[in-house]
Amino acid sequence: MPRVRFTDSLRSEYQGLFDRCQIRSARATEVERLVSRLLANKTRYATVGDPLGIPWQAIAVIHNMECSQNFAQHLHNGDPLHARTTHVPKARPAEGVPPFTWEASATDALTMKALPDWDDWSIPGILYCLEGYNGWGYRLYHPEVKSPYLWSASNQYTSGKYVADGTWSSTAVSAQCGAASLLRRIAEKGELDAESHVDDAKLRAQFGKQAALYAYAPKKVTPGGFELQRFLNRFPGIFLKDDGKLGPRTSEACKQIFGCYLAGDPRA
Repeated sequence: MPRVRFTDSLRSEYQGLFDRCQIRSARATEVERLVSRLLANKTRYATVGDPLGIPWQAIAVIHNMECSQNFAQHLHNGDPLHARTTHVPKARPAEGVPPFTWEASATDALTMKALPDWDDWSIPGILYCLEGYNGWGYRLYHPEVKSPYLWSASNQYTSGKYVADGTWSSTAVSAQCGAASLLRRIAEKGELDAESHVDDAKLRAQFGKQAALYAYAPKKVTPGGFELQRFLNRFPGIFLKDDGKLGPRTSEACKQIFGCYLAGDPRA
């Protein structure tokens, strides 16, 4: 039984944090490398996730957090597959004979966490499951720190972590890239299918006339480009990297929201 309920206020918090999530520039290359590897193995993640009704992206980022994307380790906690787990949770999978396949062990780990019973795979729903997978210690005992399991490597996290079971340090900094940070980059690459916030016609009117003044420029930073991308990110299903470079995905977003590509886009 979760110790934290998935309330409307928690849903709103997750969505807002994800919408405003930016990968720290010092970690951008590392995040890009990790996400590229996750995308390369998405078929394998989907092989486990599809029968369980779990998005492959959620399994992928858990695999990164628990196993550093090593397919020779249990998804439960990173223990080697040649035996049952020896760390918490211990003696998993309970059935079968080792060595285990990664797929069998991953199915056991996800089922043990009751993720096949979860039916809200919106962005907030995914983030709730991910935080619960790691545990609610940050939220319950150190709410001033957003869980690094989710937000490390992004602007949503600076410092503070458990350096051992039950041992807290306010100055320690997580070296991992958080699961939500990885999801944000996956979304920016157009690889995250999940519900987002509600469209608002007033937002279109607010920026629509200005958007027509921007030119297609995929290789250089355009003045005002950051603001345009951040504005577009407020609409459902749009996740742009706010780098100020107005390339194909920014132009496609303008087409979706304003009805026209950026000036100079070959598709215009």
